[in-house]
Formats: sequence, C-alpha cells, structure tokens
Amino acid sequence: MATTVIRPHTRRPIQTMQNRWERPLLVLLVVVISAVIALPFAWMIVTSLKPDLREVYIYPPRWIPSTLAWWNYVIAWNSAPFERYLFNSVFVAGSVTALQIINGCLCAYVFSRIPFPGRDALFLIFLAVLMIPSQVTVVPVYIILSRLDWLNTYWALILPFAATAFGTFLIRQSFLSVPDDLADAAVIDGASHLQILRHVMIPLSKPMIITFALLSFNWRWNDYFWVLIMTSSDSMRTLPVGIVAMRAGEEGGSNWHIMMAAAVIVIAPILALFILAQRYFIEGITRTGLKG
Repeated sequence: MATTVIRPHTRRPIQTMQNRWERPLLVLLVVVISAVIALPFAWMIVTSLKPDLREVYIYPPRWIPSTLAWWNYVIAWNSAPFERYLFNSVFVAGSVTALQIINGCLCAYVFSRIPFPGRDALFLIFLAVLMIPSQVTVVPVYIILSRLDWLNTYWALILPFAATAFGTFLIRQSFLSVPDDLADAAVIDGASHLQILRHVMIPLSKPMIITFALLSFNWRWNDYFWVLIMTSSDSMRTLPVGIVAMRAGEEGGSNWHIMMAAAVIVIAPILALFILAQRYFIEGITRTGLKG
C-alpha cells in the first residue's frame, strides 16, 4: 500500500516577494546616502567655477554657472604662497607616512612572530594608547618641543607622529593572517627576521600596508590643529592652515568662489591618490581581521 507524504506548506512566495523588494530598497538607500555625502563636494566645485559673488549668493541657488570661471583657480593659487604650502604638505605627510609604515611593520612583526615573555600584556598596553585623547598630549609635547627648540620646524610636525599604535595593530592583524608554514620555510632556508619581514610578510600584506599608508597620508594632509599650534611663520604652513590664512587676505576674505577654488586645490591630490590606489584600499579593508 502506497503511503502519501504530506509536505508542510512553504513560504517561498513570501520570501520571493521580500527578496524582490529588499534589493531595490538597499540600492535606493545607498543612492540617497551617497547623494547626501557628495552634495557638499558638488556645491564646492560648482561654487569654485562661478564668475562672481552675485552668482554665489543668488537665491534660489544655481547649479550651473553662467560662465565657467576657470581663472578662479589661478587667482586662488596666486593669492597665497601655495607652492610652499604644497611642498610642506607633501613633505610632512609623506615623511610621517613613511616613518609610520617602517615602525609599524617592525613592531607588528615583533608582536606577531617573535614570542617573548609578556608580549601580549605589552601589546595591550601598546593598544591602550589609542584610548588617550590626542588633546591631552598637546601641552606636554609642546613643552618638550619648545625646550628642544623645535617649534616652527619640520621636526615638530613629523617626529611626534613617527609611530602609531593604530598602524601597528592593523599591520599585525595582516601579519597574523600569513600562514606560519611560509615563515618556517624561510627560517629553514636561513633567512633572518628582517629578511622574513621584507620578503614574506610585507609582500603578502601589501593591501593592508597600502591601506594604512593612504589613511596615514590623509590624516597628516588634512591636519589643521597641530600645524596651527606648532608653526608661527608662513613658510612652515601646510595647505589646510594656508587656506584659513587666506580669509584674512585681500583675495580670499569674502570671495567664497575663490575660497572654494582653493579648497578644490587642497583635496585634488588626495582624491587622485585614492583613485590610483583604490584597489589596494578596498582589498585591505575587506581583509581586515581575517586569519587563515
């Protein structure tokens, strides 16, 4: 005698309807959030191309200028010593990034591959520095730099940021994802710790190192507070401080289209750098915390 199997009722149609609406809603949400984030930057670029203040203050606002005033960028560039500001920004941000990568790779290798008593406890203390607000250290660091006669010099802008616990943590997590067999094989071949770091760890952790390099360069490039405190002469200013100084000048005081052109000049290099390295940046973010 044949038996009849009664299958429970499934809810596939309901799930299908949910999935059908879920994707468009997520896409719409992403589009809305992206538009909100991009709106200030779009307005900055549009304002930088307006020919005069009448179009800047006109209401309702115009998104398409009557004339594309590309000369605003020339005026902005000539209204301040932007060549010096640009050199200072590139030199300071590049030097800090290089030092942080070197120190971060060395410390990360020690904390991830060299066992010694108290290593984990020391690493926790190392990470505890991240909990200390940077504003708390401004006064003691300022006093130290003042007694060393380093104020208004590149030393004051570079050395306090030569090492970072955040970078060491990121690179250490990437080193931990490298299989131990590769490092052991290098040891068998007679490689030293520095050779293992250079030829094994760093090449396999390239996306994370480049990701941290982009973040570090961006932080130093956009830094305003520290540069404002530690410098006093126009020759030591970086681009963010130089733009604010423009407002006190004749050209940039109330001419917001000139100020917006200067702002575009400041953000253009960092955007170009991100576009060139975005593949490594995305890969490094997706691999954060993975091990195996």
